[in-house]
Amino acid sequence: MASLAINYQHILTASQRIKGHALVTPLLESPLLNQQLGGRVLFKAESLQHTGSFKFRGAFNKLSKLADANQLTGVVAYSSGNHAQGVAAAAAYFGVPATIIMPSDAPKIKIENTKALGAKVVLYQRHKEDRDAIGQQLSQAHNLTLIPPFNDTDIIAGQGTTGLEIAYQLEALNLIPDQAIGPIGGGGLMSGSAIALRHHFSDISLWGAEPQGYDDAARSIIAGTIIGNDHSPASICDAIVTPKVGALTFPILHKYLAGAKTVNDQHVLAAMATCMQQLKLVVEPGGCVGLAAILNHSLAVADKTTVVILSGGNVDPAMLDQALAE
Repeated sequence: MASLAINYQHILTASQRIKGHALVTPLLESPLLNQQLGGRVLFKAESLQHTGSFKFRGAFNKLSKLADANQLTGVVAYSSGNHAQGVAAAAAYFGVPATIIMPSDAPKIKIENTKALGAKVVLYQRHKEDRDAIGQQLSQAHNLTLIPPFNDTDIIAGQGTTGLEIAYQLEALNLIPDQAIGPIGGGGLMSGSAIALRHHFSDISLWGAEPQGYDDAARSIIAGTIIGNDHSPASICDAIVTPKVGALTFPILHKYLAGAKTVNDQHVLAAMATCMQQLKLVVEPGGCVGLAAILNHSLAVADKTTVVILSGGNVDPAMLDQALAE
């Protein structure tokens, strides 16, 4: 297994860079939901972060580091929406142009919000075109720095500040968590957060959650090597339907995670409705797969203290309507 791309100190450094720029999002719980589940479940509401997801953390950390080194002239990124908005918002703060490559089937709200933040949006066909190749072409043609969505040390460290905040918030509550679960697409959020959480709580059990058909992290962790998804089934979890986890994130996931749970669209819709009804939070499909794994009994929470990362809230109204109608 390769050496790890980042350590706890990288996350502490990232937390100083983003301090006063990223929001410290709340750790919420519902007494009624705790009663129903038979355990104490606390939710990290990254849906309330700037641009509606944790992605702002990594983007701001990356661009801030480039700016400090006088290497920030313009950026390009590829994303289904959350990384796009994070990069666009950070680029606007630093006053540099941003070009974002987005799949044509991304939720309309994510495309429109990215444009509203001042970025130029280039659409591509998710199943026919290579977003990496498009990104490299635009980077070279226009002298733009490519900002990867997860396979980058500064991005991972920035996302890891989510786990660091959770640790501080739990300690303030005098709570020692038994386990934590959050979404895995490319693995930036859970790899960074795992390092921070394990540093503060040596016995915590860490889990990822993935949509059915995109359970590459679960299979990779078991196999001890990266295994991609062979096909691309339809999924409402657009934010985390990546081909495979990153070369930098996987060694961290393999070291720290107990495994990853798989959920289907119906479980996810139920989790979205629960977030709205019990927590009064709008959470997008990919953002609540951790709660979905609890509701479908993949992850047992009875008589335990569990942390669930709700990673984003950028959902089209029609999808929210569907969840509430279930």
